[in-house]
Amino acid sequence: MDRENAWRATAALVLTAASGFAGLAYQIVWTQQGALWLGHEAAAVLAVVAAFFGGMSLGALCFGRAVRASVAPLRWYVACEALVALWGLVLTATFQPVTATLLGFIGAEPSVHWHWTVAFGGTLLLLLPSAAAMGLALPALERLVPSRRAGISAFGGLYAANTLGAVLGVLTTAFWLIPAHGLTATASAGALVNMLCAASALVLFRKAGPRGKVEGRVIPVDQAARRATLLRLAGTGLLGIGYEVVALRVLCQVTEETVYTFACALAVYLAGTTLGAAVCQRWWAGRENPDRTGRILPVALCSATLLASTGLWFADSLRLTLGTALGSSLPAAIGTEAVLALSAFALPTFVMGALFSHLCNLANDNGAGFGEATGWNGAGAALAPAVFGVIAVPAFGPKWSLLLLSAGYLALLPRRAWNWSWMLLPVAAMLMLASLAPGLAFIDVPAGGRILSYNEGATAAVSVVEDRDGVARLRIDNRQQEGSSATRWVDGRQAWLPLLLHPAPRRALFLGLGTGITASTAAQDPELQVDAVELLPEVIAASAFFTREFAADASTSRLRLIAADARRYVRTTERRYDVIVSDNFHPARSGAGSLYTVEHFRAVRSRLTAGGVFCQWLPLHQLDLGTLRSIVQSFVAAYPQGGALLASNSLQTPVLGLVGRSDDGRFDVAALRSRLANAALSQTWAQSGIEDDLALLGSFVAGAAALRSFAADAPLNTDDLPIVAYRAPRVTYAPDSLPRDRLIALLHELSARPVELFRLPDDADWSRRVTAYWAARNLYVEAGRDVRPTSNAREMLTQVREPLLAALRISPDFRPAYDPLLRMAAALAQTDPVAARTVLAQLVSVQPARPEAAQLLKQIDPD
Repeated sequence: MDRENAWRATAALVLTAASGFAGLAYQIVWTQQGALWLGHEAAAVLAVVAAFFGGMSLGALCFGRAVRASVAPLRWYVACEALVALWGLVLTATFQPVTATLLGFIGAEPSVHWHWTVAFGGTLLLLLPSAAAMGLALPALERLVPSRRAGISAFGGLYAANTLGAVLGVLTTAFWLIPAHGLTATASAGALVNMLCAASALVLFRKAGPRGKVEGRVIPVDQAARRATLLRLAGTGLLGIGYEVVALRVLCQVTEETVYTFACALAVYLAGTTLGAAVCQRWWAGRENPDRTGRILPVALCSATLLASTGLWFADSLRLTLGTALGSSLPAAIGTEAVLALSAFALPTFVMGALFSHLCNLANDNGAGFGEATGWNGAGAALAPAVFGVIAVPAFGPKWSLLLLSAGYLALLPRRAWNWSWMLLPVAAMLMLASLAPGLAFIDVPAGGRILSYNEGATAAVSVVEDRDGVARLRIDNRQQEGSSATRWVDGRQAWLPLLLHPAPRRALFLGLGTGITASTAAQDPELQVDAVELLPEVIAASAFFTREFAADASTSRLRLIAADARRYVRTTERRYDVIVSDNFHPARSGAGSLYTVEHFRAVRSRLTAGGVFCQWLPLHQLDLGTLRSIVQSFVAAYPQGGALLASNSLQTPVLGLVGRSDDGRFDVAALRSRLANAALSQTWAQSGIEDDLALLGSFVAGAAALRSFAADAPLNTDDLPIVAYRAPRVTYAPDSLPRDRLIALLHELSARPVELFRLPDDADWSRRVTAYWAARNLYVEAGRDVRPTSNAREMLTQVREPLLAALRISPDFRPAYDPLLRMAAALAQTDPVAARTVLAQLVSVQPARPEAAQLLKQIDPD
């Protein structure tokens, strides 16, 4: 090859790498945008991958022959790059109206089949122009590039460079572009790269003629061999993406399942494919015996898949080992997930890349052309998300799906190439795994515990595990705990607190079901109709283990469970609600960050009736204060007169609620007192620690001014700039403080004024009493940080007596300090009556209005 041609070949590698960079930047942007209307990033990944490959396949199959026969492949390449850029900009500019149309089309409560039909079909239609152009760009560029070796196409090298660029695109987009600049800017940057590729090609290749014959398509010598090769390419696409889908589902059970988890896995997958294709092109192309290579590579890929699949059974052990060795820093945690991805994908994808490159060269030799080859491969890849993600994994589980994939690679061998001496080892390995290996599911079961339920769905695995004490826990993909039977009291408060802020609610909506305790508790109100929306049908089924005590109650007839996405439901339902309560979704998990955006908060507001109340619960134990500031900033943008309250005074799992009204009004204390006087439910509310208006409104920690001050200049979390999805994983991967410390730091920054939050009653002293209640609560919480757990009543009393009495001296109404002292005194009455009398006397002194201490004191000392 002369110097000019060598320079052009190098330039082509740079162009195709840049194009690959832009292509994967689009894919990540489209996945993030798809999650906004599909509700779950796993669903968006499946839909976008299918649309990406489906569009590329259609473009290559429909126009690949024209590109191959064209006398002006440069025009094709430039047009393709320009179309990718222009359509990317069109999607960016029309995202909001297009999303609204798709949301309306899919509906508020779609069936499973309709949901997936629209998910795959709608995404394909959206991405088709760009994806089709991407599928044609590489074959067109290949026509312009002279080969470095006679008789050997440059396609393999171009494909390797393209996927290498894609690796860089994934990492740059996920770790910098989107977190720093947002989806629109990232898509625009991709469009700029595509336009630069088109302009550069016009300059670099304007004098270069097309490589190869142009007079028409060469009739293959062996049509049967051509068809067989194309079918094998389709099979490799189906099995290769199928393996990615299944293996990633398994890894989600041992990783944190954040945006960085997906980015690491995709980068490793592409890097392995890149290396395999490059090695095949550099050292094998033109030198190998095609028949021998065609026999070796499928068997090697079957073996590599089996080996990597076997390693998945040890993924959790590897994670624990790496976590111990590397520590708990953010780079170490992401590095651990990258190593897990390497163990699952590196070896199989290397062989996948080599096999794909080999089959493309073979198809070209048989007259099919690279466009047609990539088209057939893409067609198979487009089917994989539906075949394996939606059908195979839920029906057969990951273990049998992986074994099916491995067997599929052996099926790619031509019958004449079957050699049992080569196939014996992988076949034996498959049989051993099938008969001896347990199901490929990770479920943490404590000593003495048991699994009550396990259900593998299309987007997640849901389990219910009970420990030796009978406490059941609901988990999604093993790592994400959605609640337990031990938190019934707090879960109940998360229903009653927002409901009691409305003077007369008749219809309530709960976004997120979890264990179902919160929604079921709300349905105990005989005048309330409750709708609860849950994305995962498997969670709805599992909630039955936690709500059995409500099953025989008439309240179940007032509770309607809806399998749907919360964001989509809010935007598409025609119902309006007096109260809407949004669950404390883990902000770092797949798709959850979109439930904390300005757009979602405003959409919820549009579904409220006049004077309606919205409460967004936030898990402070899973949030750093920086991320919380962005969520608060976003909430205040939708509810400028909103406030904040605590679900309980827990230090281990503190939960903050952001509360706003549709009319931006204040809460009427007199009306709330009237509601609390309901004799039918007053005992139920008292059992949840809401005995009176002070117990209810004393849970507030901030008014609108304090929230604005706390948010300060934090960036808004929006659909376009998903701050939460990219920032929240930091505290998940590497906690920098304890939940109790974050809660206390938050209380130091927040404050509330009664006149700002409430329409005050005629009682002139009430404002002073609620302010004192807040001060006592803050002292109570802060003092709890120094309390050491103990089962000895005397030791516990020694630790807490003075702090609790101090809180009561500030506010005699603060029952969370009064009641524990009363219980400890009752426990000590038999063993240490002197200590019990001392405590009771102090209680009578600081709170003479309550009779319990005086009554117990009289029982201990009748005289």
